[in-house]
Amino acid sequence: MNRKAFNRINYGLFLVSAAGETQPQGCIVNSLHQVASSAPVKFSLTVNKSNETFKAIEATGCFAATVLARDTPKALVDLFGYKSGRAGNKFEGYQVQTDGSGSPYITDHALARFACKVVEKLDLGSYMLYIAETTEAEVLGDGPALTVDDYKNSGGSTPATATVVRTMEANVGWRCTICGYVAEREELPEGYQCPICRANRDKFVKL
Repeated sequence: MNRKAFNRINYGLFLVSAAGETQPQGCIVNSLHQVASSAPVKFSLTVNKSNETFKAIEATGCFAATVLARDTPKALVDLFGYKSGRAGNKFEGYQVQTDGSGSPYITDHALARFACKVVEKLDLGSYMLYIAETTEAEVLGDGPALTVDDYKNSGGSTPATATVVRTMEANVGWRCTICGYVAEREELPEGYQCPICRANRDKFVKL
């Protein structure tokens, strides 16, 4: 199997969020897809079970999905794509609103937002696949949406929370064992540190 074939597929990058027990939870995903256009409009979403966002969705049965603009700062994607909600409130410093189901969402660098209610789910082992009905939809901005290719072309690496992580040729790339960041290079120089969590070179494993 030629794993590079999967790299020919482009994905959108979205911010999915839900009300946590003590604070809002959210993560970057590229696994949000509209699967039905007839009312009620339905989306599918796959979330890693190790994420705090998964726990929040399981507890509330709903989530908010935000379409990010192409010019979304890398810092925002890195924050929600690599940092865990267990370490602190990732929403601090952003404009946070709440939809009719109680799910939080940020309006910063957002083109649109959807309120979604889970109606079905399928256990995929390390992931949970949700089918959700859209209960609200709102346009928040203009312009093109952010995709995985846009983010990679600007120097980013597919966030660890994105579910569908781009595959690479064997022995090309290094993954940080602390936060999941992937350095897409053949070798790491001496003194190299993870640009996300500042882990040292010895915390990386070769792909």
